[in-house]
Amino acid sequence: MIKAVPRLRSSAAITSALILAAIPITAQEPSLPELFSDTIDVRIVNVEVVVTDKKGNRIRGLEPDDFELLVDRQPVPIAYFTEVDEGYARTAGGDGVADVPALTHDEPVGTNYLIFVDDLSAVRGRRDRVLSRLDQDLHLLNPADRAAIVAFDGEGVSRLTDWTNSQYQLRSALLAARMRPAFGRRGVEATRRAVMAATATMQSVARGPGRNVMLLLADSWSAPSAVWDVLRSGLSRPSVESLYSPLVHAANRVGYSLYPVDVAGLQHGPRSYWQPLPRVPGGYYTYVTGDSRGSTIYPPPWPSMQMVMAGSYEQRQHDVFRFLADETGGRPMLNAFRSKALSETVADTRSYYWLGFDAPQSRDDELHDIRVRLVGHKKLRARSREHYLDMSKDTEIGMRLEASMLFGTTPGADTLDVRLGTPTKAGFRRISVPVEVVIPLDELTLLPMDGQWVNELEFRISAVDKWDILSRKLVRKVPVVRPEAPAPGETFVYETDLRLRKREYRYVAAVYDPLTDRMLVSARGVVSPRGDRP
Repeated sequence: MIKAVPRLRSSAAITSALILAAIPITAQEPSLPELFSDTIDVRIVNVEVVVTDKKGNRIRGLEPDDFELLVDRQPVPIAYFTEVDEGYARTAGGDGVADVPALTHDEPVGTNYLIFVDDLSAVRGRRDRVLSRLDQDLHLLNPADRAAIVAFDGEGVSRLTDWTNSQYQLRSALLAARMRPAFGRRGVEATRRAVMAATATMQSVARGPGRNVMLLLADSWSAPSAVWDVLRSGLSRPSVESLYSPLVHAANRVGYSLYPVDVAGLQHGPRSYWQPLPRVPGGYYTYVTGDSRGSTIYPPPWPSMQMVMAGSYEQRQHDVFRFLADETGGRPMLNAFRSKALSETVADTRSYYWLGFDAPQSRDDELHDIRVRLVGHKKLRARSREHYLDMSKDTEIGMRLEASMLFGTTPGADTLDVRLGTPTKAGFRRISVPVEVVIPLDELTLLPMDGQWVNELEFRISAVDKWDILSRKLVRKVPVVRPEAPAPGETFVYETDLRLRKREYRYVAAVYDPLTDRMLVSARGVVSPRGDRP
């Protein structure tokens, strides 16, 4: 648990309390690098729809009247429509909305391929074979297409290349990816860490014009068995939905289709494993083993053990990849398809119908269903994303801070000066850490109200232990009141105490300005019972 005792002081020693009323203001967009920026706040939800017959053949030439778009089972008007056929717009898209440009007939429409390499789960030989095949298929990219490559090692995300169409830069990045170590980590915690990294990557990548696709190169992402639903009482094992929903929600919110790549490929023969489980009701210990015989629960024949048969690990991992793809309108690249993941993804994303609708934003973190129906075409099938999340501002800011934890700082954001003092004992296996935050006032916005210059900032800190088991978050309001406009270079100092378990944590902190939607982020650091270090 984190507890904070806030203390405020400024260079002018003004410390009166403040509660700000809601004041509308137009946010100024900061100047950011091309690849990384915040792209969450959109009103238009884009839906890419692939229409096929029963044999899987693409259907072309449909019009807006052939589609019915339902959100939470209610019809909504289609605000944007165009057909993209083999990478070219075949119908005019009208006015551009959100990140979808206004398109003219026969104008090339590019696809942005974000390639995420999970080195934490990867076995090097298998990963490198997939990367080599991606290299061989780079020539399939159209001139309007772009790709960016990032890799995750369990601690942070590395940008191997920004958005580019240069085959030389992409090949260099893929070569660098093959030179990176692979750790072959498995299990729920390793998977949760990789899912968080992929989610934060999408939140931090500035999407360009065109369709957005994420290729997820994952070797052994955890695949919880259905037997856990039966033994749910007293267990903390997550379901597929709970473990992977953050990634799905982020993809649907910012407009990415997921194409998971089965790096492990075909596993020959049944694959068994044993995993100890916590004690279940009745006092017995439970073990789980996986093979290809399905799921069965056996009564305990011995007083100390209960045997549970789970489905094959490979089959359940494929179910994970199908879940990610189906929920976001993509396709899973399973078994032999891993060797042609890029070519199949390029072929699948070249022809589709691009629909957009105006989504009312209540920012309540509610999930909304999306359904696309074909009017008068009962024999045709439509594939698209299945929902979107109406993300709250608090959730959005939290995701941006998680991205900072992985990328070091939010790219393009100013670095915040955060100083941690010497920890002191604060109870049994607890420490109290003094924190001092130096806030540059000329980097933020103060409004004149009643003869004073005021704002109510937010101080946020996110800390996680090296096993990603104990995660701590803190949000505190920081009232700022000045008798006059701050002078250039003037700072405001916020002090607080953090109470943590007596162990080592990685942390990142931020100050958020709600008036301009700007966030100043600290560099990553480590705090331990011996003190903090960079």
